Order: sequence, then C-alpha cells, then structure tokens
Amino acid sequence: MTPPGDIVARIKKLPLGALTGSAHGKRYLLTRDAFSAGRSIKVVARELGGADYISLNLYDLESGPRLYPCEMPAEKVIAFLRSFAPDESAAA
Repeated sequence: MTPPGDIVARIKKLPLGALTGSAHGKRYLLTRDAFSAGRSIKVVARELGGADYISLNLYDLESGPRLYPCEMPAEKVIAFLRSFAPDESAAA
C-alpha cells in the first residue's frame, strides 16, 4: 500500500538498531534495520511483558514508497507508528 506521508517520515526518523518506547500505553522494544542503501527498511516491535507484535517493511521504489505490514492490518501498523514515542534516552 502507499503509506500516508507522515508514516514514511516517522519510520525514517527511527534510529537504526534497537530502542525502547511506548505506544497506546504499552512498552515496546523496537528494532529498525535498513538494507539496499536504505531503500528497504524493516521495523519490528515487541511488547515488553505482553503479546503484542508489530512488523512491517517499507520500500522506497521508483514509483514511490510502499508499506507492507507483515501478516497484520495496515491500520494496526499505522496506528502504532503514530502512537510510538521513543524513550528520552533513545531520542537523544
């Protein structure tokens, strides 16, 4: 799917590697990896102490960005990304 513009910016703003943060009142460990000179981004978030799981791929194609949630509705991924706030130590 073609993602909303704010989602692309939010994904690209996440630092590479692992960080902790919160979304929808839950704590998460999130990892962001980049491949193909940054044209492919993988984001995975696991709820700390819970069962929630978020996984997505973002591809920067010639035709524009494409968001591919992994076995979950795009709405869940978008809502998570709009809510996710990295811990202060990770935002520095």
